[in-house]
Amino acid sequence: MATEASGAETGGLVFHPMDQFKVENILGDGAVTWYSITNSTLWMALAVLATFALLVLGTSKRSIIPTRMQSVAELAYGFVYKMVEDICGKDGLKYFPYIMTLFMFIVCANFLGLIPTAFTPTSHFAVTVVLAMAVFLTVTILGFVKNGAAFLGLFWVASAPLALRPVLAIIELISYFVRPVSHSIRLAGNVMAGHAVIKVFAGFAAITLISPVSIVAITAMYGLEVLVSFIQAYVFTILTCVYLKDALHPGH
Repeated sequence: MATEASGAETGGLVFHPMDQFKVENILGDGAVTWYSITNSTLWMALAVLATFALLVLGTSKRSIIPTRMQSVAELAYGFVYKMVEDICGKDGLKYFPYIMTLFMFIVCANFLGLIPTAFTPTSHFAVTVVLAMAVFLTVTILGFVKNGAAFLGLFWVASAPLALRPVLAIIELISYFVRPVSHSIRLAGNVMAGHAVIKVFAGFAAITLISPVSIVAITAMYGLEVLVSFIQAYVFTILTCVYLKDALHPGH
């Protein structure tokens, strides 16, 4: 408050780019608890509804000449299906519904977050860590169920010299358990950074002298964020496919 008062008195510019990421209770001013309905849960619910509307309602008529919504749904379906087939092989297609759901939820959450005054749940590590841990636990359990002890061959580099294999096994083991960390940080970090930069440029738009430059920068960053929103969903999904391939076909 003191900083805001000081900025107001001197005519300076005061803005807080990270305020847009605050999780707030939308049904009152009380503390946020595990059962609170927050801006984060609201926009996650909207992302789920958007996914349902696109994939279920948008394709319900199954028209020979597709509508725009059906075309988008079919393109998304074919895009993810081809990705799973190319990376995981035919064995991985039975897990396509899970991967498709992940991709659509993330991409819808990212795009909805670009709406002015919206909240982007994928900018929070609490959300992306849960998504990454779900993938990590799923592929790990699947790896042992499908392959038994042979799944541990994923950490044993048989092509390396015998003396180096134990060292490489430790490195492979560490990198395996780091997967959910990098998987989650990559998504949340990129989304958060882009939104914060847009907010900074928006703050400078209030200064008459540099407002034209600021508006151009906001427009450019917004266009970049549209691209990043899709790319980050794609990267998260393709890494999920790679991890699934390791679970289905362990070994080097």
